Amino acid sequence: MPELPEVETTCRGIAPHITGRKVKAIVVRQPSLRWPVPADLPALLVGRKLHGVSRRGKYLLLGFSEGSLLIHLGMSGSLRLVAPGAPPQLHDHIDIAFSGRVLRYHDPRRFGSMHWQPGDPAEHFLLASLGPEPLEPLFDGEWLFQRSRKRQQAVKPFLMDSKVVVGVGNIYANEALFMAGIKPIRKAGSLTRNNCLALAEHIKFVLQRSIDQGGTTLRDFVGGDGKPGYFKQQLLVYGRGGEPCTVCALPLKEIRLGQRTTVYCTRCQR
Repeated sequence: MPELPEVETTCRGIAPHITGRKVKAIVVRQPSLRWPVPADLPALLVGRKLHGVSRRGKYLLLGFSEGSLLIHLGMSGSLRLVAPGAPPQLHDHIDIAFSGRVLRYHDPRRFGSMHWQPGDPAEHFLLASLGPEPLEPLFDGEWLFQRSRKRQQAVKPFLMDSKVVVGVGNIYANEALFMAGIKPIRKAGSLTRNNCLALAEHIKFVLQRSIDQGGTTLRDFVGGDGKPGYFKQQLLVYGRGGEPCTVCALPLKEIRLGQRTTVYCTRCQR
C-alpha cells in the first residue's frame, strides 16, 4: 500500500503541472472503486480552476474554490501525468483532463476512492477524526505519551492508528520502533515519556528520509511523472525477517501483529 512518503511524493510530482489550470474534461471508465465515484463529478469539476494540491494523511486533496476532490490511492492506485489523447491502459479508470495535461488514475485492485467535499475538506467524514501529521510540530513525544496512557494495545498498531497520528504505515512503524529500541509487541501504555520522545523523533526521521530519498520501491506504485517513484531504501528490519540484525547480528524475528508483517530484534528492542 502506498504510504505517506509515496503520497507526498505523488503530491509534489503532480502539483507543478496542474495547479492553476482549468479542468477541461472528466472521463470515468470505471465508477466502482472502494466507494462509487460521484456521478456528478464532471458537472462539479469541468471549467473549474485548480488552486492547489495538498496532502492530509494518505489523502491527496485537489483544491478548487468551491471545494476539494479527495483521492485515496488504496492498495495499488497511482496517479500519472499523460499527454492528451494517450490511449488508456488496463486499469486506467479515471482521467482528469487539463489543458496540455491529463491526470490519469490507475488502480488494478480498485481499493482507492475519489470524493467531493464542498467547502472545508477537513469536514469530510474520512478526514474529520484524523490525528496530527507526523512531520508537523503538533506531533511530538509528549503527544504520544499522553495518548498512550492506559492503552493495552501493542505499540505498533497504536502507532498505525490514524486517530493517534496519520500516515505511520507498516514499513515506517517497523523502522522507527527498531531505531527507538522498542519492541512492537510491547503495550503502548508501558512506554515511558523518554520512550515516546525517542519514538516521535525516529518517526519523523524515517518519514522525512523516505520523502527525501523518494520513498520505498513498491511494485504497484508509479510516480507522478509516470516513472518508478522511489529509490530502494536500506531498510533496517522491514522485509528482513530471519536476517542478521544490523546492530547485534542476532536473526531478526518475524511475526504477524494486527494481520501485518512485523519484524524486530529480540535483543535490541525491549
